[in-house]
Amino acid sequence: MSELEATLRSLVDPSSVAVSSGDRLSGKVGAAITRDDERYKEKQQEPPRRKPRLAPLPQAKGTFVDVAPLSVLHALGRSISLDRQGSVRGLAEHWGCLKYALALDASQKQEHMALSVEGRSTQRQHKTVQAHELGVGFGVAAAEHILRERYRDHRVSIVPAEVALRAGWPLTGRRYRPRFFAEVWRPGERAKVLPVVCKGHHGRQSSSYPQLASASAHVEAVHIGLWNETPALVLSTELSMKGPIVVHALAADGDGGVLPAGEEELNYSLRDLSMHPQITKPSEGGTPEEGLPGFHVLPQHTGWFRTVLARTDAAGLVAFTGDSGATAPYLTKYQGREYYTRQSHAAISSVRNIEHTLLGIPYVGTEHVFRLNGERVEAFSGLAEDLFKILMQGRVDKYRREVDARYGRHPYARWDRSWEGAVSVRPDGSVLAIRRLKP
Repeated sequence: MSELEATLRSLVDPSSVAVSSGDRLSGKVGAAITRDDERYKEKQQEPPRRKPRLAPLPQAKGTFVDVAPLSVLHALGRSISLDRQGSVRGLAEHWGCLKYALALDASQKQEHMALSVEGRSTQRQHKTVQAHELGVGFGVAAAEHILRERYRDHRVSIVPAEVALRAGWPLTGRRYRPRFFAEVWRPGERAKVLPVVCKGHHGRQSSSYPQLASASAHVEAVHIGLWNETPALVLSTELSMKGPIVVHALAADGDGGVLPAGEEELNYSLRDLSMHPQITKPSEGGTPEEGLPGFHVLPQHTGWFRTVLARTDAAGLVAFTGDSGATAPYLTKYQGREYYTRQSHAAISSVRNIEHTLLGIPYVGTEHVFRLNGERVEAFSGLAEDLFKILMQGRVDKYRREVDARYGRHPYARWDRSWEGAVSVRPDGSVLAIRRLKP
């Protein structure tokens, strides 16, 4: 076995990642919030509103998530496929996850996943970027695990919050907002939605306290349904330079965040609503109704918002295949539909023109060639062919029924002997695979 093949095979080796929560973490974050608010007051500034009831996860004591490095990178790639942070206009954004192919160590020599020698050697500004992006990858993987355990027999979709919010509100200035929405759903049933923030750092456990304190303001910026009843999830990943990787997590419970069932509405294109960005605090006693900065999905808009989330998730899936024509119809004008209807730069655009059968499932998608340890490797990202054809027809409702009936609820990574490479499959039907490029 060559050194490169050994490296690629290690990407599918599962390893445990600890999810830490508890009263001590909640107390430390509460103290960090108090200190932060005092600094605002010293500057004669108003402290930000924060989620008032961040508490330990009841099921997270001693919890471990078994996950392969490629599954973490796949989670990161899917979550950023609509980010449009660079000139690629969102069509090849997800390939950025592969720069961490050598950063994680899940070897069987150790019990828990940790940073590799290369991951620990990252310096300066790249260290900050690595912490941010791997914090998203591990945070998404942990959030999905937490919610699957809590809501058994349900699906969990992670939707970029900024893209979703643009369909309803102008996003100007430095407004607080969550990084993602986690939609917990089953076909034909009401959905539960939680604002989610995932952060990461290379410091000690104590570095997670201010990160979670900051996250409390970001998740508070969105209320869905009843005032002050929206559940939320905040996570901070400790990417230790010496020990194992740990995800620290707190949650807020609430009876809000509920969206109606209507499945057929998911197939209809949306119009932008352009609502005023404010949260309506109801009157209490002699206090009049108040408008606070933020984003409020009022009861009359919950059906519209579920369609936004489902169609934004569909857009991210087809963008993961490199198909701009299939991505554009699922987005509104303000969500960036025009970015997927104009020509991208020839050197950085992505095109759906590849078909592979991986682990017995036919996929369609796009490829990327780069070097790993000096050798050329080929990466493939895509979606199961049958699911892609359904989304090409605009049938989000049918896609959700099919994926719920036929696909597992947990991500997995395997070595495909016939394709001769590492393969990661997610419950949404997407795939990320990597192999040595044959001469």
